Amino acid sequence: MTKSHGTLFQPGEIVSTPGALDALKAEGLSGIVLLQRHLRGDWGDICEEDRRENELSLAEGSRILSAYTLPRTGVKIWIITEADRSVTTFLLPKEY
Repeated sequence: MTKSHGTLFQPGEIVSTPGALDALKAEGLSGIVLLQRHLRGDWGDICEEDRRENELSLAEGSRILSAYTLPRTGVKIWIITEADRSVTTFLLPKEY
């Protein structure tokens, strides 16, 4: 994937835990929707401190975290892109 369509960084390999896959399936939502938000800097349901940390991470090459609460089921999914941008992982907070 190249930087385009407003993306701020490369996701690397995209992987998911079984729990996150099950949650997305139960929601009837494609992970692509959340991934696009993550790559465009819409960090979702995180605190202001984590937002500032993500902005700094874009400049310094640190880990990036987004959190999204699924609207129908209320399940929270995290998306984490590693500092070296080699992998982006979908997971549930309890799987961290």
